[in-house]
Amino acid sequence: MLNGKMIMTGFLSALLACSGGAIMIVQAAAAAGLSTKELVTWFTSVYVIGGLLNLLLTLMYKIPFAGAHSITAAAFLSTAAAGFSFPQLAGAFVMSGVIILFFGLTGIFSKLLFFLPKSLIDALLAGLLLSYIYGILPASIQLPYAGAFAGIGYFLVSRFLKRLPPILWAILLGLVGLGFDYTFPAVPHAAFIPPMLITPQFTWEGFIGLAIPMSVLILSNDLAVALAALKGNGFHPPVNKALTASGIASLAAGMFGGSTANVGGLMSALCSSEEAGPKASRYKAAIMSSLFVIAFGIMSWRVIDYIQALPRDFVAMMTGYSLLGLFLAGVKTIVADRSLRIPAIATFAVAAFHVQLLGVATPVWALLAGIILVKALKIIKVPSAEADK
Repeated sequence: MLNGKMIMTGFLSALLACSGGAIMIVQAAAAAGLSTKELVTWFTSVYVIGGLLNLLLTLMYKIPFAGAHSITAAAFLSTAAAGFSFPQLAGAFVMSGVIILFFGLTGIFSKLLFFLPKSLIDALLAGLLLSYIYGILPASIQLPYAGAFAGIGYFLVSRFLKRLPPILWAILLGLVGLGFDYTFPAVPHAAFIPPMLITPQFTWEGFIGLAIPMSVLILSNDLAVALAALKGNGFHPPVNKALTASGIASLAAGMFGGSTANVGGLMSALCSSEEAGPKASRYKAAIMSSLFVIAFGIMSWRVIDYIQALPRDFVAMMTGYSLLGLFLAGVKTIVADRSLRIPAIATFAVAAFHVQLLGVATPVWALLAGIILVKALKIIKVPSAEADK
């Protein structure tokens, strides 16, 4: 039987994807210049297909799989989606799903993570996110009450009331402050907009600049985290089957213009933890999480209107706070991993300056700079920071 603890844990898990993750999709779609209809089909596909994926995995294995779409991939797309048409984005999303499917079917997932050290991946993400983190400051100046309330929620209230994650306190209190800064317009009446099939366009630029970086982020920051958390909480998830299912679901979402649909790291970690109750029943929290996510996706045609009614500076502020945890984690990795500190800093710098040359996107150059330095430092045997301990 369900109890209040399972329902609340499932609800909080779903909120991780339906708060900051939703805002980031809207931001990415705006960067790409998509229409409302295109945004709705993207939004609906990732939440509905992602929710169904995790619901089916949970019911099949009685293991608390939870997730929707990749928040790290959405964060990446906030900067990378510009310049691509919607069919080109859909093509890149489908290719990303195929890459994840390939690793699930072949079982060489661990080799990918070994070839690309996590510190470089985290440095790449942190560099890409830097401009969004900086954007919190000017947005807070434009909306001083919202900025102050959001900062109090994120940095102070969350330290004492840990039931909700910091970003949710930032959003809740930020909306309270926004009431002093801004007069909310009436949300227009909207008709239901169904998701639509997209004819994907497969381009070399989409494969190199979007599909490969997205796949790396999803595999390392979502699937690896989820599987490690499940194992850490005493479960035995079928690794290759979870990857294969996430690849198929991402491929299906891509056909509707959805960026990805996968098992989520933090969401699975929460639903598999002691917060969800006795171990044998924790899968029920994941079921509730998936149902909330699916319902959110079905209502996306209306949810988007409310997000778009918010002032641009508030959306920028909440985007920054949504990404702050990922940014700080990346910076922490750069500092902590002494053996790869120099390559990680180089990766971070190239990503932060959004270097694009010869039509190749920033993530490729950033990772290439880091990998070259990793190899070069080993060849010339430059002393690492480990020697200074």
